[in-house]
Amino acid sequence: MKKLAVVCGLLFVLSFILSVPVVYADVPVSPLLLAQQSADDSSDEGDEEYEDEDDYEDDDEYDEYEDDEQLIDDPFMQLNITIWFINDRMYFFILKPVSQVYGFVVPEEIRMGIKNMFYNIRFPVRFVNCLLQGKGEKAGDEFASFFVNTTAGFLGFANVASYYEGLPPSPEDFGQTFAVWGFDHGVHLHLPFFGPSSFRDGIGLIGDTLLDPITWITWDSDLWVKVAVLAFEAVNATSLRIGDYEALKEASLDPYTAIRNAWAQNRAKLVAE
Repeated sequence: MKKLAVVCGLLFVLSFILSVPVVYADVPVSPLLLAQQSADDSSDEGDEEYEDEDDYEDDDEYDEYEDDEQLIDDPFMQLNITIWFINDRMYFFILKPVSQVYGFVVPEEIRMGIKNMFYNIRFPVRFVNCLLQGKGEKAGDEFASFFVNTTAGFLGFANVASYYEGLPPSPEDFGQTFAVWGFDHGVHLHLPFFGPSSFRDGIGLIGDTLLDPITWITWDSDLWVKVAVLAFEAVNATSLRIGDYEALKEASLDPYTAIRNAWAQNRAKLVAE
């Protein structure tokens, strides 16, 4: 019972700490999970193009969804909006300021390398879910990417595998596995501190957490150690994408609906891949 309580506590802490990196990074802004939004500024002199250096993230933009379109059942919409508002305030008053200070102190190259290492160490989550979905070729690619990045990439600090076209990233998780097995989202849930999710993906988070090597490594550590590791990862990841969530809000008349629909659209795309 004690270990079960620890796991449940970790899931709650994880949902709190990863609120923006996972939620708003996917819309089109991880993990959590999990796309980056580029802004095109026109001028008489021409356009400046910004190239995303992070090959781990999904780079597709969500230009087609409508704010008033409902892509997932949302029977608890009023409650979800309230929770979204709380998450939004926490981002602007806590996570964003801390991440900005951290980003000012730590060079971007170091922060990107740290982000790559966290992605690399979670190889078991992606590998096992590839197998459970019957994607043998993707599982092989994941293993090859993990081997290359762990060896030639200095334990994943450098994303060496991104230079090989035959080794595309496969951000698989249990939520996608359940979808492949025929389970629908159920209902939309905007979780406290975690953001847009669904009943299906919320259950999948438990499996992802149990497969996460970081959970294994910190299993017998004090709670503050577990929290510190997850908080450090969250701040590091957020420092690399400040402005994306703000751009999405500014571009929408109804930010909550836009975030919900973009999340649902992104999850459908990942399942179909």
